[in-house]
Amino acid sequence: MKPRWDKVTLAHGGGGRETAEIVEYLLVSRLPDALKRTPGGYGLDVLDDAAAIKTGDGFIVVSTDSYTVNPPFFPGGDIGHLAASGSINDVLMMGARPIAALDGIVVEEGFPLGDLERIVDSMLRVFRDNNVSVIGGDFKVMPRGSIDKIVVSTTVIGFTDKKPIVDRELRPGDVIIVTGPIAEHGAAILAARLGIESPELRSDSKPLTDLMIPLLESYRDAIHAARDPTRGGLAMTLNEWASSTSLNIVIDEAEIPVREAVRKYAEMLGVDPLTLASEGVAVLAVDPSKADEVLEQIHSLGYSEARVIGRVREPARLKGVVIMRTRAGGLRLVEPPSGEIVPRIC
Repeated sequence: MKPRWDKVTLAHGGGGRETAEIVEYLLVSRLPDALKRTPGGYGLDVLDDAAAIKTGDGFIVVSTDSYTVNPPFFPGGDIGHLAASGSINDVLMMGARPIAALDGIVVEEGFPLGDLERIVDSMLRVFRDNNVSVIGGDFKVMPRGSIDKIVVSTTVIGFTDKKPIVDRELRPGDVIIVTGPIAEHGAAILAARLGIESPELRSDSKPLTDLMIPLLESYRDAIHAARDPTRGGLAMTLNEWASSTSLNIVIDEAEIPVREAVRKYAEMLGVDPLTLASEGVAVLAVDPSKADEVLEQIHSLGYSEARVIGRVREPARLKGVVIMRTRAGGLRLVEPPSGEIVPRIC
């Protein structure tokens, strides 16, 4: 089917509705089902945070991403730290332990060597601190003006001897847990672009190994879906889950953790915090019989602001939607974000 647009726009890279459309049009629709995954594995057939390849004794889980965040240095991190953390998190969200990484760096001619060293050192520090080996990569330079500063691509490889966590296994009754305040990264990038300096607006960019490995060891079978809500934020994550399963997700606005400084800043700019990226938060769908135990362990691991924000429901008249109980006591649909939410955010 011919798309409703004839040119690529910034919205196509924003992580919202347009991103899903262009991925479907350019990739998913052009491949036969047999080539969307390897035998026994998961790939474009599920469009999860990573892909999984079946091996004799488990699954190799692989995630690849290109990071174009602007500015490359921001309060709370930089593009190198973000690239390493983001790809590690994608592997973790599929239930695997990250073990190795490759990187690809493309810089503009004239890029300051000192800045490049800071970015590479930051990336390598994350991999080193999380015991992820760097086994290869690539380095390219483009003529001045051919690229805006720097692009960092990372591929992280992990392994699990259990079935990967696939978000399409969301089930009615599942409890939705958010492990910390949302929208931190998106708010920090917006502020940096506008030249606003505030100690209260900092990216939450971090690898979630310290959280997810203990959870996977204790409660792997109770976690039915997991995602880090990056581009498109919490709104896009929950809508993708609901749409792919035809189930409904009901969330409570009052329970969604958003720091007051972030909330006020988003309101000032007319941006919904639910659509802003988080880079150090996990969203989990957990078996209701284990939800209290999982939340208690998350708190014990230092994620004290984790909250239960909603549940998965069987659809009634509408299906595959996200519904929010507002602070005012009403109900509203949380739609997938659309347009140029925050382009080049990660």
